[in-house]
Amino acid sequence: LRAGGCLSDELNGGCPTPGRFLPADQQMARVASPSQHSIQCLFVTRPIDAQENAYFVRLGPHCYSPTEHAGGTWRADELHLAPVAGRVVHEMERWRQAHLDPAMRFSRFSFELLGQIPRGTIEMHTEVVRPGRTIELIETTMTIGRVIIRGRAWLLSTEDTSAVAGSPFDPLPDPETQPDFRMSDIWPGGFIASLRGKRVGPVEPGRGCAWLTTDVELVTGEPVSPLASFCALVDAANGIAIRQKPTDWMYPNVEWTVHLFTQPQGRWVGLDTRVSFGPDGLGLTSSVLHDLRGPVGMLQQSLTVRPLHT
Repeated sequence: LRAGGCLSDELNGGCPTPGRFLPADQQMARVASPSQHSIQCLFVTRPIDAQENAYFVRLGPHCYSPTEHAGGTWRADELHLAPVAGRVVHEMERWRQAHLDPAMRFSRFSFELLGQIPRGTIEMHTEVVRPGRTIELIETTMTIGRVIIRGRAWLLSTEDTSAVAGSPFDPLPDPETQPDFRMSDIWPGGFIASLRGKRVGPVEPGRGCAWLTTDVELVTGEPVSPLASFCALVDAANGIAIRQKPTDWMYPNVEWTVHLFTQPQGRWVGLDTRVSFGPDGLGLTSSVLHDLRGPVGMLQQSLTVRPLHT
């Protein structure tokens, strides 16, 4: 995955200095102009407190600045997809609340990563792809100098199906009964350091279960739904069932797809994960997702598997 984005196409008329991102204490707000169909940006300095207990700080209606807690694992100059995915879901939820029947529920999220997620000011834009009274598809694009993530979500109308509700997946044991687990013993980065974990059962190469939670807010001082908070942690699945040491191999995901059959609740995310590598550079992470009540859905991540030392 190549590094992408620059300070701003709008500001500089191009990208004369690739990889030139804003320092944490000089983040720039990009404010959407309501008079334009395309997003136009004005730039004003907005200092970000290094001690913010959140992954993002809101700068405008659809503009955000990441904090050190959102830092990635594979590169020091990138953001981790997990909190970014939660941020996109939060944006989608805000759009749903403003435009749709509140009875509509998210059933699937699919995010395509169009490059490394650089540290920089984030801008979001949401639109309807497929309108409908009972089924609707929306798309949110996330821009950091250029489009970095293109996310789509299906929303479905709700019905009372409690009489037939059920799942063949076994629930995970209560996290408070399980031993502590620190992902930061294996993985670097601000996001991983923000997590608190509980390990469930034995660990094998490419197979593992764990509970994860965090005390870090998604957006500073802003109410966030259980769904967005849940989605802000699930991308960590790729790191709890290690098939090869991340010091020898890299295996980042190029997409992120979550299917839900019920809406998650609470602050704990349970991950029952399997990681597979093929013989020619392809990989797959599959996880059954749990909250404290039991299984709620599944996560799939397509991996690009590459040796770090050749």
